[in-house]
Amino acid sequence: MRSHHWMTRMPAACVAALALPAFAQSDRPAANAGNTLEAVVVTGERETPALERKADSASRLGLTSRQTPASIEVLPQSVLQALGIRTVSEAAQAVAGVTAGDFPAEPSNFSMRGFANSQINTLYNGIKIGPPNMTSRVMDVGNLERIEFLKGSASLMSGEGASGGAVNFVTRRPHRGPARHELNLSAGSLSALRSGFGSGGTTAIENLDYRLDLNRSTGRGFVDGTDQESWHLSGGLDWYARPGLKVFGAAEFKKDNGSAYWGTPLVSAAAPGIEPAAGVLSGTYTSGFNGSNLGSVTIDRRTLTTNYNVHDNRNNAQENWLRAGADWQIDPTLTLRTQVYRYSANREWRNNEIIAFNAVSGLVDRERFYVAHDQTVVGNRTELQWDGSFAGFRNRLVAGLEWSKLSFQRPGAANFPGDSVDLVGPQRGSYGLLTTQRQTSDIGNLALTIEDRIVLSPAVALIGGFRHETIELDRTSATADGTQRAGFPFSKTWRPTTGRAGVTWEAMPDLTVYGQWASAADVAANNIFLLNASQPLDMTKTRTLEIGIKQAFWANRGEWSFALYDIARSNVYTAQGGRALALAGQQVSRGAEMSVAARLSGPWRLWGNLAINETRYENYDFNGGSFSGNTPPNAPRVVANAGAAYRWAGTRPVELSGWLRHVGKRFHSDANTVTMSAYTTADAALSVDLTTQVRLRLRVRNLTNRTYAVWADPFYPDQVMLGAPRSADVALNMRF
Repeated sequence: MRSHHWMTRMPAACVAALALPAFAQSDRPAANAGNTLEAVVVTGERETPALERKADSASRLGLTSRQTPASIEVLPQSVLQALGIRTVSEAAQAVAGVTAGDFPAEPSNFSMRGFANSQINTLYNGIKIGPPNMTSRVMDVGNLERIEFLKGSASLMSGEGASGGAVNFVTRRPHRGPARHELNLSAGSLSALRSGFGSGGTTAIENLDYRLDLNRSTGRGFVDGTDQESWHLSGGLDWYARPGLKVFGAAEFKKDNGSAYWGTPLVSAAAPGIEPAAGVLSGTYTSGFNGSNLGSVTIDRRTLTTNYNVHDNRNNAQENWLRAGADWQIDPTLTLRTQVYRYSANREWRNNEIIAFNAVSGLVDRERFYVAHDQTVVGNRTELQWDGSFAGFRNRLVAGLEWSKLSFQRPGAANFPGDSVDLVGPQRGSYGLLTTQRQTSDIGNLALTIEDRIVLSPAVALIGGFRHETIELDRTSATADGTQRAGFPFSKTWRPTTGRAGVTWEAMPDLTVYGQWASAADVAANNIFLLNASQPLDMTKTRTLEIGIKQAFWANRGEWSFALYDIARSNVYTAQGGRALALAGQQVSRGAEMSVAARLSGPWRLWGNLAINETRYENYDFNGGSFSGNTPPNAPRVVANAGAAYRWAGTRPVELSGWLRHVGKRFHSDANTVTMSAYTTADAALSVDLTTQVRLRLRVRNLTNRTYAVWADPFYPDQVMLGAPRSADVALNMRF
């Protein structure tokens, strides 16, 4: 499943700005060190300031955002709740310059600095489980302690992939101290229901801490006959066996199932009876599926909620995590951290996936697809940290060894039943005949990492590191009768070396300037799980150059950050029109990002972020044409967020808040012939603190009921995903 389905059909051939900062452990005394910020800009509650937050996905050195020479944004659970964020895709869209789409072939995928899909690693507690466009699922944020966004080349931290960055989902963990509990309930439009319970603290057993969370969400989609249900149970124990030694264990169970929305078809604006939906998309298109020349295209407003999927469709997954390890401070200079893990997943899709309008017949041509995943990953991460001095300078070095073994079995369709249905009021029908075939991928990974920070003066520090990994792939691909295809089985080994070198300079007590060079490597032909021996088997090479500023101001009641970056990714192969690979040569991305937030004297709080990105292909030539100079899909030039909140104090404090989000125009494929129009949406919320422990919130999303295209999968260019219409929900949050 995923955006690579076409391969199986080929011949055998701010939010950092959302929270106000204060500097964490500065390498020299800060002028206002005593005035630590007492409020997150969104919640108004005591919270770790943004620049003090640590991101495990950004550095193994235990650095704060301020101390790391990179663009990092961390969304803690308090901010997720305050913004009414329900899923990880909604969380991504609060971050400067990030967009997200939940196309069901590759849900919860992100676009960041012009890169998307498998060019951005998705991590779970710092662990990669495979290409995100194969392994990601729609996920509720209720069980998460925080979400970390690391922008720019990041293979040092997470290995193959991460050309454009990495996103790390961190599960809630045990804490020391009295037990605290919470109950979250919400209900809203389209029968949306969310419920969650969490509890954690120190147990009656000496030195044993626990955490337990259970969350469930259900609801109908805005498209007829679609729905989604998810469960997430997570828990962990921390045992402080003796001073300096913590032993931990954690387990998670996730399950989701639903009936998916696969997009709305592009139609010919000139076709009889078409009622164009204004302001959604424009351009011209010829279908690579049925060959129909649609000419100028639009979306028919009569189809905004039409479901073209078959009645007996399936889209479900079940995932399990087991993790255990120890953190041991051997002596004041040495710390050992180790973790073993096992992840398993079963996923299944059985849908009509292609929805292609035919300008000649006036019908929608459909095609079915089936695939399932049986995946297991086992591995270990071990790190040794040394704190000392080098040549008289304070130094921290972390050496790590990572090992994993991944087994991936993929029974999938060997035939692709199809039919044609009416554009309006289609007879959805059933899946029909299914013939299956099997593919497998076994991937072994061994990586050595070194990361170091040396403090040259109270104001200047150098940070650098490298990663050398060995990746061994074994692949099979059989026909329906079990015969291995030409070129299979085959094996391939890669040994990429990547790294980062950076500097931070605390130019004044509350202002840090940084710069970095970083590199990454990922599979040139999009997806390591589905490579064919006849495809390009090289690694791409990506390098990032970045400079930036991070500053707190107004006695730590405000912050701003600014970054300039230049990224070049070479040896790139892309999906040409969704049906074949073409050498794109190089992808170049340059841009600027800025976030700002302030807690004004009085009841006002303001925040916002702005990202401007120019990304293009170079030397993208193929038989019959060239896409050189074109922009990759789902890469807007401008993304902006802005928000404000006003709080009335009293016995029952009331807060009114609002957000605006603007996303610039994007292209739906490498051809750049169809443009998804820019859009702006507005959300608003009203909250009342019934007691100091109980908060009631009303939220309205997409206030103006804007119709817009939110995402396009370039492997399914006959359709686009529409954004959700106006909706509302009421949430009750209790702490006890």
